[in-house]
Amino acid sequence: MEPTRSRTIVWEDPSAFGRAAPQMSGLEFLRAIGRGDLPVPPMMRTLGIEPVEVEEGRAVFAAEPQEYHDNPLGMAHGGLAATLVDTAMGCAVHSLLPAGVGYVTLELKVNYVRPLRAGMGRVLGEGRAIHVGSRVATAEARVVDDAGLLYAHATTTCLIVRPARGDRRGESELHGTRGGD
Repeated sequence: MEPTRSRTIVWEDPSAFGRAAPQMSGLEFLRAIGRGDLPVPPMMRTLGIEPVEVEEGRAVFAAEPQEYHDNPLGMAHGGLAATLVDTAMGCAVHSLLPAGVGYVTLELKVNYVRPLRAGMGRVLGEGRAIHVGSRVATAEARVVDDAGLLYAHATTTCLIVRPARGDRRGESELHGTRGGD
């Protein structure tokens, strides 16, 4: 049996998100993460996903498949590509939302075209908003390598989450808090 491998993951306090999000538009919030003014979310640190760029209605993230992403068949678990496209699509939607308004994924559909494998190099997840309404948004994404070869494509439906009305403490369901008790 080969020696055991280990990996240490370090992340910043995610409570900064709850303080910043109500004050910034989605695009400002995402750009603050990209600049390092806000920490990268812990889930992205865990999987090794990095922000690349964000603009109105579009977000790009990168990941490099590693051995620690492998499933028992020796290829990256589908959850890596699913998380990459979910992140890209959600952030594409978020980039179009005003301050204090967020989203949650309601539905995620991923089509895997070919496997991701450790050692293949970086892949990009590019998400684009299709429709952003007052309650629901839709988006699409693709996972490609640096040569443009397609590995997966996806669509999502997101629920738009607005601050709770009549909340005496100014808290909202968006940030996991309850008001008015």
